Amino acid sequence: SLPRTITVLGEGTVATQPDVAQIQVGVEVKGDNAQEASAEAAATMDAILAALKKAGVATKDIQTTGFNIWVEQRVGPDGAATDEVIYHVGNSVSVTVRDLNAVGDVLDAAIAAGANSVFGVNFSVDDPDEVMAEARSLAAEDALARAEELAGLHGVALGEVVSISEVIDGAAVPMFDSVNASMGLGSAAGPIAPGELQMTARLQVVYAIAGPAAD
Repeated sequence: SLPRTITVLGEGTVATQPDVAQIQVGVEVKGDNAQEASAEAAATMDAILAALKKAGVATKDIQTTGFNIWVEQRVGPDGAATDEVIYHVGNSVSVTVRDLNAVGDVLDAAIAAGANSVFGVNFSVDDPDEVMAEARSLAAEDALARAEELAGLHGVALGEVVSISEVIDGAAVPMFDSVNASMGLGSAAGPIAPGELQMTARLQVVYAIAGPAAD
């Protein structure tokens, strides 16, 4: 016979303030040969790294994320490709900023040092364990409520928990609103608004059916 169980998916969401920002900054240089373009990109990146450290970013919070060289072939007035080429050299780093009030200053410092590529600013929680524990607690309550509702709809009594598994399907979701936007951090790079993050836990819980519902 088939097992007498009720399976539900409980969900719990907690809104929290981010406390860490990740910034992707870099430099792209073009030149007539790869050596010169690479040397210029390296010099600019050295200046960017020095500026980041001067702005208070720790060495451990700076990581190279990309280095590439690609060739662009020049096109003549007639639209045909010529023998001349342009070398593009790109170098980028990921920067972790642990003081959200300093995000604007860090961006300004990188741009002033020669950064001409900013790939984005992402906010997160450095230690999400406490927030996720709260979200799991809410998910467990939601699962129990759903199971009790289903049991009642079918005239049966809810039994003990047979199994529990956590559904892992993504990271924190940013949530912005007018209140949080007022936290914008002014800088020459533009206003930076950390907003809020929604962290969600999902639990799949299987309950046994104990028997008919009590009168």
